[in-house]
Amino acid sequence: MPVHISPSLAAAPQDRLGQVVIELETAGADSLHFDLEDGTFVPMMTLGTKMIADLRHVTRLPFDVHLMMVNPEWILADIIRFGANRVSVHYEACPYPRRVLRQIASLGAEAGITFNPGTPIPDLAYLSPYLSFIVILTTEPEVPDCPFLPEVLEKVRTGKQARGLEGIEWVVDGGLNPENLPQAVVAGADTAVIGRSVFKDGKILENMAALRKTLT
Repeated sequence: MPVHISPSLAAAPQDRLGQVVIELETAGADSLHFDLEDGTFVPMMTLGTKMIADLRHVTRLPFDVHLMMVNPEWILADIIRFGANRVSVHYEACPYPRRVLRQIASLGAEAGITFNPGTPIPDLAYLSPYLSFIVILTTEPEVPDCPFLPEVLEKVRTGKQARGLEGIEWVVDGGLNPENLPQAVVAGADTAVIGRSVFKDGKILENMAALRKTLT
C-alpha cells in the first residue's frame, strides 16, 4: 500500500486556513493533522478545538487529531463531535491508556497512541481491541524546528514485527522532508505527518509533488 501523507496544519499559514485546506485536498493529501496542545505537556499552544469545527465543512478529508496534553479524556467527546475521525493520545500522558483508547473508539473515532522519541515502546498487545494506529515522534516535541532523529525509526522497524499488533497502522511525525522520507518508508511507516516541508515558500502543490516523488 502507498504511504499516506498527512499535512500538519500547525505549520500552515494561520491567516487563510480554509483556502489552505482546499489546496491540500487538491494536492492529494490523504488526511489533515491537527496538533492540540495544552501548554503543560508541551510548552506551546498552536491550534484550538474551534478550528476543527470551522474547517470540517471545507473538506471531506479525514481529520487526524494529535492530543499533546495531560489527562485528555475531558476533550475527546467535543473534538470527535466537531469532526475528528482519528484521535491519538500520548502514552506518557495517560496512566490508563486502554481506558482512554476505549473511550475514543466508543465515540466513533479511530484510536491511536503516541510515543515521544525517548520513550521505549512496551508490549501493546493488550491495547489491540481499541488500537488502530501508533504514532512515533521523530523529533522532540518541546520546541518547533527540532531536528529529525533517524535512530527513532528503529521503533517502527521493531514494532512492525511485534506479535499482537498485526494490521496496526504505523505513523511517523516530525522533521520529515523529501530527503529523509524514504528512510521512514524503508522502516515500514504507513503514514507520514509532514509540516514545514509541505508549506515551504507557500508552494503547497509543488512541495506535495516533491514528497510524492520520493515515494515512487
